[in-house]
Amino acid sequence: MLEFKFDVQLLIAGQQLSEDAIYEHIAQHFEGDSLLVMGDEDLIKLHFHTNAPWQVLEYCASLGDIHDIVLENMQRQEQGLQG
Repeated sequence: MLEFKFDVQLLIAGQQLSEDAIYEHIAQHFEGDSLLVMGDEDLIKLHFHTNAPWQVLEYCASLGDIHDIVLENMQRQEQGLQG
């Protein structure tokens, strides 16, 4: 059984984005693992496993324009179903 059900991947387009600040905020405020935040002050790519993807999406949307959003249910994938 997976501890975290959802795989969240997205891009954030904005201005003066900080990968370090975004990483720290998510690590401190959201339960999950496999957190990756990469990019520059105009575009950030985020990857995170969590049970509350809507919270991560809401936070990221507050930073800029989110797009190329992928939300996969890893529990279904583990059972051989489409995630």
